[in-house]
Formats: sequence, C-alpha cells, structure tokens
Amino acid sequence: MRRLLPILLAAVALLAAAAFSGVGRPEAARGETTTPQSRSVTTLGHGTVTTVPDVGTIDAGVQTEAKTAAAAIADNARRMERVIAALKGAGGEKLQTQQVSLYPRTDNRQHITAYVATNSVTATTAIAKVGALVDAAVKAGANAVEGPTLERSDREALYREALQKAVADARLKAEALAKGGAFGVCQVVAVVEQGASQPEFAFAPANAAVGKDSAPTPIEPGTQDIEASVSVSFEIA
Repeated sequence: MRRLLPILLAAVALLAAAAFSGVGRPEAARGETTTPQSRSVTTLGHGTVTTVPDVGTIDAGVQTEAKTAAAAIADNARRMERVIAALKGAGGEKLQTQQVSLYPRTDNRQHITAYVATNSVTATTAIAKVGALVDAAVKAGANAVEGPTLERSDREALYREALQKAVADARLKAEALAKGGAFGVCQVVAVVEQGASQPEFAFAPANAAVGKDSAPTPIEPGTQDIEASVSVSFEIA
C-alpha cells in the first residue's frame, strides 16, 4: 500500500494539471474561428418602361334640379338609367357608381329655392372606343363628364419589367463605384423595392353639344412612363 500511494498522488497531480490547462485556454476547448466581416456597396437603381395606353376610363354623371327633393332625385334616376344603358351599349365595362348626392340650393337669405341631385358612374373601354363612350354618355343625357384616365391593361407586367431594369441600373452604378474605388462587385446580397411612381392622368373634355353630324370626341393616347426604383446591396471583393 505504501508503494502505491506515491503513484496515486502522481496520477492526481497529472489530472489536476490537465484540468487547469483547459481552464486557462478556453478557446482551445471551444475550437471557434473568426472570419472578417463581409463588405458591401449599396446603390439606387431606376428603371423605366415607356408605353402607349390601351384603355381609358371616363366619369359620366347627371345633375338635375327640381322644387322638391323627391322630384330632383327621381328625375336624376331616370336620366342616369339612360346614361348607364348608353355606356354599356358603347362598349363600356367595369361600370361603378362614384357618387350620389342631394342638396338644397339657397338664395341670399338662405331660403331654399330648389334641390339639386347628382349621380356619376365610371366606365372603362379600349382606347379606340373612349371618344365614342364620351359621346354616347352625353347623347343619353350626361351633363357632367370627366376624364379619360388613360392606362395600360398589363401595367403590372410592365412594372415588373421596370423592376428588372432598375436592378440592372443599380449594378451599373455599383460597377462605376468599383472602378473608382478599385474593388470588385460580386453577387447581390439584398434588394429593397422603393415603390412605383404613378403616371400622370390624361384628360380630354367632352363636347356637351354632340349631335348626329358632330365628329366623335378625339382621344390622343400619347405615351406613359412606368417607373420602378430599388435599393440594391452588392458584396464587394
């Protein structure tokens, strides 16, 4: 037993030394490695698709006046039914009522002299039929016409095309910065859509004195720019 005691003490000492060695060097126990933080460059890209509108929307309404509220609204309803039928007959689609109102008209002494009723509806059609749609509404009794609002029926698809151009534009800008900063542009690491800009509305006034021999209301579609913007981050080397 006495001969075994020194051997046991030596073994305990070795175990203690090994344990203290692990405590003093925790990084060796974890085995972790570190890498340099990735670098990137961020640019703003802009894309534009120029197109010709292919659909138009008009707002056609009727305003009537009578001594009583009931008479004003009833007369308005009869006339508006004719306008709606005319819009449908001229190829109008997606008809939607915009506003129905009834209010008193007063004199300088705030006495009610009459009641005014209004009703308006929007209708959409192909760009080639917009002028005829305006004329049909006026002939049927519409005395208030606004528009047309000219748009593209495939606007969403064109907007996605503009987004692609915006990303390409962002890369060109990043490459221009890379040339000046002596670094390389690698893969995209983040893209943020900045939103779409709305095209300006085009308006064409209706001729209230449309007759059988009158020329149709002319509509010029012109062009519209569908635009998209993005913020793109590229990894750099």
